[in-house]
Amino acid sequence: MKKFILGYLLPRIGQFFMVIFIGVTIVYIIPRLSPSDPIEGQISRMMQGGVNFDKEMVEQFRKSLSVMYGLEGTPMEQYFRFWGQLIRGDLGISLSAFPTPVIDMIRLAMPWTIGLLLSATIISWILGNLFGAYSSYFPNSKFLNVFDVLTQAVRPIPYYILAMLLILLFAWVWPIFPISGAYPMGMIPNWSWQFFWIVLHHSVLPAFSLVLGGIGSWFVGMKSLTSNMISEDYVVYAETAGLKKNKILYSYIIRNALLPQITGLALSLGTIFSGSLILEVIFQYPGLGMLAYRAILQVDYTLIMGISILSIVGIAAASLLLDLVYPLFDPRVRHQ
Repeated sequence: MKKFILGYLLPRIGQFFMVIFIGVTIVYIIPRLSPSDPIEGQISRMMQGGVNFDKEMVEQFRKSLSVMYGLEGTPMEQYFRFWGQLIRGDLGISLSAFPTPVIDMIRLAMPWTIGLLLSATIISWILGNLFGAYSSYFPNSKFLNVFDVLTQAVRPIPYYILAMLLILLFAWVWPIFPISGAYPMGMIPNWSWQFFWIVLHHSVLPAFSLVLGGIGSWFVGMKSLTSNMISEDYVVYAETAGLKKNKILYSYIIRNALLPQITGLALSLGTIFSGSLILEVIFQYPGLGMLAYRAILQVDYTLIMGISILSIVGIAAASLLLDLVYPLFDPRVRHQ
């Protein structure tokens, strides 16, 4: 146990914190290289909105914003103050939605992104791996051969192009699904089955476009892996011993071929926390991607930094979780 903690666990936890430290530091530095001043931009937006300040009020407001946005003091003092706020879970105040905290805006958008991308990623992963393994082990199946051809045709198409095609087909030609939003405009979100089914109905097109865009990669990867394993000695021996084909497929082939696919799944789940910007903009879906898009248009540095930091932590956490659970799937790692 001591060897496991010192030789396996602690180095990976250290790597986790190192990735977060370097990534957050880069996210902190890049916005400060911009020539624009967020404080002057905020004052300009307020004046354009009809707020009148005299010179003394402008100076006091500028000082207040400097303190609020952590821009007071030397660059090193700002950096350490930034880390102190970040450790406490304070991501600052949004420039575009002043004085709303960034963490509150992310908290409202995150469930929509996680619900959409998590379900689409898992569905495409399961279907892609199952069909890929079956297509390799049962090469004479007509259904799987047709599925293979369709997959190869759809796989090069970007998911946002698929999204627009789906909108054209199922929102204009056959108006079966809504064209945008997560629920009808003016409706108040609530915890009811009626609202759940409405949200599910609105999420079909964006989720389906992600599934169509992602299933091809998993399918091709799994088919390639299982094709190499079919000729392995242990598979040939199992077939000679008279085991059922499904038993051989699930217990011998898929189980071993899934290891690299699990790695890809973990990394894909980590990227969920950055949102799907283009897809959410196309469908006007109220997730992190749409929030990031609005932050970019409104030059909201604090909100952009908050979403970027969340993405870094998500990917680092997914990598750490993968390292911790990987020995459960691969006995060779557990043995070492």
